[in-house]
Amino acid sequence: MTDTRGPLGVLRGARPGTRGVGGMELFFDLVYVFTIIQLSHYLLHHLSWTGAAEAAILFAAVWWGWNYTAWALNWMDPQHVVVRVLMAVFMLCALGMAVAIPTAFGSGAGLFVGAYLLFQLLRAAFMAVAFGRTQMGRNYTQLLIWSALAGVVWTVGVFVPEEHRLAVWVLAVLVDYFGPAARFWVPGLGGSRMSTWPVDEAHLAERCRLVFIIALGESILILGNTLIEVELTGEVVLAALIGFAALVMLWWLYFSTRHGNSEHETPQTEEAAAMARAAYAYAHALMVGGAIVCAVAIELVVAHPHDPADWTVVTVLTAGPGLYLLGNLIFVRARTGRLSRSRLIALLVLAASVPLGLQLTTTGAAAVVALVLLVLLLATAQVRQSSRPAEIASAESEV
Repeated sequence: MTDTRGPLGVLRGARPGTRGVGGMELFFDLVYVFTIIQLSHYLLHHLSWTGAAEAAILFAAVWWGWNYTAWALNWMDPQHVVVRVLMAVFMLCALGMAVAIPTAFGSGAGLFVGAYLLFQLLRAAFMAVAFGRTQMGRNYTQLLIWSALAGVVWTVGVFVPEEHRLAVWVLAVLVDYFGPAARFWVPGLGGSRMSTWPVDEAHLAERCRLVFIIALGESILILGNTLIEVELTGEVVLAALIGFAALVMLWWLYFSTRHGNSEHETPQTEEAAAMARAAYAYAHALMVGGAIVCAVAIELVVAHPHDPADWTVVTVLTAGPGLYLLGNLIFVRARTGRLSRSRLIALLVLAASVPLGLQLTTTGAAAVVALVLLVLLLATAQVRQSSRPAEIASAESEV
């Protein structure tokens, strides 16, 4: 990337993301507090395989809008008045999507898709113009074409019968998410290699840390609201303590030194952008999605602590940490090239614990899941405590 602020004068300059995460980005993320609440409530009120698939599609769109904005802000100067106005427009688009979530597969489909397409197309077009006749300008032009192609499919989904909307929007999400993997290939233009996308990995890491904290915050809100609405019996308090402990352990695992997204040195690689794409665009979609599902699990357990755990409850209880661990596996693999055996084993144990959970109450099933997280946490923490600083990286690579 050359030392230029682009034809519009809105770029940061020589290096992307050198100012870190600023107030404009934090302000933008406020919309996602409401968005995550809407998503968790949608899943809570549609606890079926179809409802889960619908919630996943809505989350995929919401996440892709946030993800592309986080990448764009690697290069945009948040102090520029045009950028600030543009970010306000993006916030309005994200708010429109959030408002439409409860009825997105019904009467709110038009609002959801309209807000999403304005979000995606306006950003890509602005960035293409901002970079002008440069490689990045070409990259964003190709991204714009792919977003427009996906937009056609999203729009078709608005007008088909509601019973077919899910299938059409699955295709739309596949087009959206396949674009980077296909290098945004366009006939006549070819593809854009990920090495031509200069990226500040530390900036993206910090952005993802913040949005993950927001996702965990939804669990705290649900836990608090549920405790206000129910009688604080011994069973309720126990269920709440188990849920809170699970949240703390999930936070602890996320910010672990080796396998989490704590502050770390940026890997020296020519394919830094490809690594960042896998670690922050794709892996974090699963990790943040897992945190949202955990919020739903806490609501189910605390509101009904002594009910027998059925397939729905046990599936939700294991799916939250399971999605997180799956995303964490991808994250570690992308950043280090290694497979985290401890996370893989924990994921398999979670799956194997489902039959046991079905024999227990909701609180008991939650305790089993929390126990798996606790063992994982203690196993990885034990490595750090028993190793000298110089041996930590080598020891942890084995777990």
